[in-house]
Amino acid sequence: MNIKGSIALVTGASSGIGEATAHRLAMAGYKVYGTSRRGAQAGQRPFQMLALDVTSDESVDAVVRELMRLEGRIDLLVNNAGFGVAPAGAEESSIEQAKAIFETNFFGLVRMTRAVLPHMRRQGSGRIINIGSVLGFLPMPYGALYAATKHAVEGYSESLDHELRTRGIRVSVIEPAYTKTQFDANFLPPDAMLDEYREVRALLDDVLKDVMASADEPTVVADAVLQAAIAVRPKLRYTAGSLANRLRLLRRFAPAGVLDAGIRKDLRLDIPTVSPPLVHSGKQS
Repeated sequence: MNIKGSIALVTGASSGIGEATAHRLAMAGYKVYGTSRRGAQAGQRPFQMLALDVTSDESVDAVVRELMRLEGRIDLLVNNAGFGVAPAGAEESSIEQAKAIFETNFFGLVRMTRAVLPHMRRQGSGRIINIGSVLGFLPMPYGALYAATKHAVEGYSESLDHELRTRGIRVSVIEPAYTKTQFDANFLPPDAMLDEYREVRALLDDVLKDVMASADEPTVVADAVLQAAIAVRPKLRYTAGSLANRLRLLRRFAPAGVLDAGIRKDLRLDIPTVSPPLVHSGKQS
């Protein structure tokens, strides 16, 4: 893509991956508009912030209309807005909470895509880059809902890319692993907690703290976004960071049993967290 004069829109750009991505694109020469629920905030940024709620059709339409009024085109959409639920059993989230995470992480992305596509089609060009995760191709025990949203992003993105490439529009997914952001600090607690999962929740909180100590910086993801944005022949998937790349290779080439055992070992899932039941001899008193 020709960067000079190109207009980029990055959702969830107030912090973390979104902020790093918007900054990286601006430094590369894009004119960048970032979004967050609160819009402009204090601080020096090389990009303008707009208020956006990706769960609202009206908010999404208003932001895209405003961007078209200001610039008359949109060349790059980076769908980054999202949230997670703290480690918990899948049954510890109500149906309402399950709907809420899909409303932001998946349907928010769909809303944004639908809003910008008519303009990209008229231009005959555009890039849509969706921030996915290695959890789009791997399971996440005790993070099933978040993993489900990222699996949905993978399927939607690959299908959409087939639909749009003959119109000059390409779609890519960025797949980071653990990344040092405030994402985990903003986890929603499960809203239907069960005592049966109390000990494993505490265990996984400790595991998460350990792995985040060596996690990638958000700039690693931002660099992958820029690579996808400017590639002459963009790939569908870009892993971000060495761990993400290793996991992609393991998913592709390792036997299923080896991968399964590795996931359980890394998450310490086979460490007993409760006392084993008493074993009865079968004798009756």
